[in-house]
Amino acid sequence: MVHEGQEALIKDALVFFVAAGLVVPVLRAIKLPAVVGFILAGVALGPSGFSAFSEQVPILEYVTISDPAAAAPLAELGVLFLLFLLGLELSFQKLWALRRTVFGAGMMQATLSAVIIGYALFMLGLPSTEAAIVGLALALSSTAIVMQLLIENKRAASPVGRGSLGVLLFQDILVAPILIFVGFTASRGESDLTAVLVQALFNGLLALVVIFVIGRFALRHLFRLAINAGGRDFLMAITLLTVVGASVITYNAGLSLALGAFLAGLLLGETEFKHQTEIDLEPFKGLLLGLFFMTVGLAIDMSVVLANWPIVIGGLAAMLVIKAMVAFTAIRVFAGDRATSLETASLLAPAGEFAFVIVGAGLAAGTVAAGTSAIVTAIAALSMLVIPASWRLGAWLADRFSGEDDDAQLGSDFTETEGHVIVAGLGRVGRAVAHILEKEQAQIVGLDTNPATVRTQRAHGRHVYFGDGGREEVLQKAGLAHAGMVVVTLDNAVSAESMVKAARHSRPDMPILARARDADHAQLLYKAGATFVIPDAIEAGLQMSARALEEMGYETEAVRTRIALERETEYQMANENVEKKPTG
Repeated sequence: MVHEGQEALIKDALVFFVAAGLVVPVLRAIKLPAVVGFILAGVALGPSGFSAFSEQVPILEYVTISDPAAAAPLAELGVLFLLFLLGLELSFQKLWALRRTVFGAGMMQATLSAVIIGYALFMLGLPSTEAAIVGLALALSSTAIVMQLLIENKRAASPVGRGSLGVLLFQDILVAPILIFVGFTASRGESDLTAVLVQALFNGLLALVVIFVIGRFALRHLFRLAINAGGRDFLMAITLLTVVGASVITYNAGLSLALGAFLAGLLLGETEFKHQTEIDLEPFKGLLLGLFFMTVGLAIDMSVVLANWPIVIGGLAAMLVIKAMVAFTAIRVFAGDRATSLETASLLAPAGEFAFVIVGAGLAAGTVAAGTSAIVTAIAALSMLVIPASWRLGAWLADRFSGEDDDAQLGSDFTETEGHVIVAGLGRVGRAVAHILEKEQAQIVGLDTNPATVRTQRAHGRHVYFGDGGREEVLQKAGLAHAGMVVVTLDNAVSAESMVKAARHSRPDMPILARARDADHAQLLYKAGATFVIPDAIEAGLQMSARALEEMGYETEAVRTRIALERETEYQMANENVEKKPTG
């Protein structure tokens, strides 16, 4: 039986699921990120969207959200899961691997952005505490959208991806202390801002101690007990207990619910149950986060935006310029070249999802005015909508500037160098080859046609140049006449074959090692003049076979012997096929 007031709630839930299942996928089809899709759907279905015309067109009432406030508790749950999974992703190992970017570029970007934006707002008349909260909120970038765009475009492992991840990691670490700070501003006056900061720092350090103690002595044992008792059902129950329990504890201590979820994620991230928990919670996180971002769209009051459009547009432009300049400088100093810094800055300049959380906390604490909250929310939301466009602009500028890096062209002359190894293609395989050979004091001269790869490898101190190894004049400038060896690791089959032919034509006596996709590609490379070819398919099969034998209980030495014999047979068969194949 449906009780009074539940009709609207059921209808709103239905509208949300229609948006999540139909509207957002359509927006995704036109290359909009899901987060942007949910925000746009929230704007369209909220009080400032179609609902504003419901009096003229009554049917619109049935396809819009009637009570945005009713979704707030579920949206809060989405934030808890976001922060929990964020904490789950963080680890001391990951922070250490990216320490220069995280604690160098990240700290510089977040600190300078917050200070400049906060000071500008203070000079414009905002109270100091309110200006500080807004500055901290807008200094952060969108982890959800930026990382999603990078992953979708297979750029997460690129220099831009690593630089963005490093800065975002530091920003994510800052979320918890910022929420502590905002919570304490509720009970402190304007004159006690320094005391608030000191207290926030103390509570943050205390939280780290609590994380270590509980994670070290309790949590792992609880999860093992759940696994032994009943498997994944009990594991899910103990996971939810960890998230909600930690949130309740921090809330009762006067801190935020989100902080507790973040700490719970850090605790669990240090255990062996991390990956299983991520898999189990991923569907819930996506749906609840979708609801959260939809409530962001619902919170955008278009009447406020239209009434204050000079402030909103001016504030948006000023924020993008300030954050882009700061991010460019930070990445340039600590983590990348000019082109990489430009592209990374274009991703980090807009605001992020935590701006809504922080400003919302400030509004609840009474330290951020409702008018300020509405304008800042509009600026943050609009900036998130333009992230795909700002990235395209940044990538275009990066390409323009990468062409001006003259030292990345093959201008150096290696014709007098002797005994070096020319490595063509500095992708995953090429970098592995170069790394191992450099360990044995070999001199490497690299060639690659990807400007980003060239910039990155040069930043690591390698002699890597932009050039097509299939052109004989490029190989000659790379010192082919006196090189000790050529290693071809190119993915493109045609380019690899061209380079082997060019190298063999100039140096009939030189060893040429090449990478092939399969046996057929290997035959083409042998015919082109390669001395030895490594087919990816054969090596993958051998490695999987070795692992399978070990799992079956075979001794390691026996497996190595068996695989070595099989490898010799496979390569001998490949050579024989080349010799038997008619040359035309």
